[in-house]
Amino acid sequence: MSDLPTAGSAPIRAYMPSSHPPTPTPVERYYDALDRHEYDALESILSPTFVQERPDRRFEGRDAFVRFMREERPSPDTAHVIDDSTGDGNTVVVEGRVLEDGGDGDALFAFVDTFTIEKGSIVHLETRLR
Repeated sequence: MSDLPTAGSAPIRAYMPSSHPPTPTPVERYYDALDRHEYDALESILSPTFVQERPDRRFEGRDAFVRFMREERPSPDTAHVIDDSTGDGNTVVVEGRVLEDGGDGDALFAFVDTFTIEKGSIVHLETRLR
């Protein structure tokens, strides 16, 4: 027997999809925080033990990564354009490009980011250039 309502038992509209937009994923929030320079928001989605590995350096700990992004990022006026993403919620692979001039300029580089997420926080990020 189905738990879904029948025509005479309950209003069907109660089972329609919500009109509220979906909650952004940690990965979506990550790129949004970087592009908007919202470093408190960035910090809130990273695990305290967050690690980023990239071709030119490695960041150990959320504080070191956020400090770099806030104070030392070579090109802070950029935008991330996502070309493709796949994943199961715990591991998400994103292919994209970083554009200069807040997204109005040329592509600085293309990347592949592999995120590991635990309990809603980003714990590891491997960035490769493509």
